[in-house]
Amino acid sequence: MADEIVVGVDGSAAALDAVRWAAGEAALRKLPLRLVYAADVTGGRFDGGLPVPQTFFDELERAGQQLLAEAARAAGEATVTTEMPLEPAVSLLLDQSRTARMIVLGSSGRGGFTGMLAGSTAVSVSAHAHCPVAVVRGRPGATGPVVAGIDGSPTSEQALAVAFDEAAWREVPLVAVHAWSDADYGVPLPVPDLDWSTIEREQQRLLSERLAGWRERYPDVRVERVVVRDRPRDELLARSARAQLVVVGSRGRGGFRGLVLGSTSQALIHHAECPVLVVRPEQG
Repeated sequence: MADEIVVGVDGSAAALDAVRWAAGEAALRKLPLRLVYAADVTGGRFDGGLPVPQTFFDELERAGQQLLAEAARAAGEATVTTEMPLEPAVSLLLDQSRTARMIVLGSSGRGGFTGMLAGSTAVSVSAHAHCPVAVVRGRPGATGPVVAGIDGSPTSEQALAVAFDEAAWREVPLVAVHAWSDADYGVPLPVPDLDWSTIEREQQRLLSERLAGWRERYPDVRVERVVVRDRPRDELLARSARAQLVVVGSRGRGGFRGLVLGSTSQALIHHAECPVLVVRPEQG
């Protein structure tokens, strides 16, 4: 691990918010920041096969360095390095994720990172990165607890580990949310006559088991347990209004086999009211 936090910048206000948030995250851990700008010129040619003149690259270099200098100023007193390779944004960030502690992106962008809110960059990087990916949106400087979504899947176990670590560094409580009904039917369906109180007690027991080892490892982190009969994305989106960070796995128990980014994590990336940290399974 390079033990640095990598931030994608493009000159947008959202990217500068991401830099400021990442600088605070780096300050907690005394880590450096790497600011990267993807100056992508596919093939070095205009449409029709005409070569790009050198003056174009000179202007691109000048403009890119200005963007990076502005981002470095936004980082304040953080230790910063900058990089501007001629490479597509997604492939650049995925390559950086192999050694970074965290990748940080703004919630929307332009230029090299166009389309984040629509999902072309944030979703792609969150789905395939080799380290956690933070999408800074909503209220970047928000206070409140760290919220973790838990569903018992291996990915959510790793997200829980990251969430405890974040709460410990920030010295704030951790809200562990287990929303155990992810039904989303387009039309009303008959509900079986079930003993919901018994089911809820069982879900409470399962959540306690998931938290047991981590509470021993992080005894100073105060944990609030939340078990609700609700769709995970609805409960987590609601709680994002009062949190400073929501941590989720890239996908959980639901969805189709092979789906690399689940509906809950995608909903949070697009609509959460605070920054979202997406954790993928560890690589083999």
